[in-house]
Amino acid sequence: MFFETEPMDTIATAIMLSLVALVWVIIVVRVIGLRTFSKMTAFDFVVTVATGSLLAGACQSDNWPAFWQTLLAIGVLLGLQYVTARLRKSSKRFDRVVQNSPVLLMQDGVILYPALARTRVAEDDLIAKLREANVLDLSQVRAAVLETTGSISVLHGQHLDAKLLQNVTRID
Repeated sequence: MFFETEPMDTIATAIMLSLVALVWVIIVVRVIGLRTFSKMTAFDFVVTVATGSLLAGACQSDNWPAFWQTLLAIGVLLGLQYVTARLRKSSKRFDRVVQNSPVLLMQDGVILYPALARTRVAEDDLIAKLREANVLDLSQVRAAVLETTGSISVLHGQHLDAKLLQNVTRID
């Protein structure tokens, strides 16, 4: 793409394509905003992974049309994420269609086994998350929630504000 000799062309191409692709991602992220790689929803997570994959592909392109197509795909993907986030914010109906609700796995020190079964979360995985959250006694746990991103949030302490469990599904 840049030099006639193979080793020099490979090095120059890798450097130039990587630099341009990375600058493009930075520009798009700056335009769209901080939420771009937040992984707040499953859709955000997919976009983050896909963007990384596309960035890697752009750095390995062997012709200009493939390179520009990959950069365009990154822009479109991040643009769709932006539009989806705006629509979710403005329409509860759209939000319900594209977003799962978080699920309560544990409440007031009691593991909710039907919720574990329905969400296919192993008790050992829940216990590991409790240890990560420095839970010393199950009775300290006010709630453990499987978030829409697949992560588990552990809320422990003396008191739990009911607002923190708003829109969290309880499976009995």
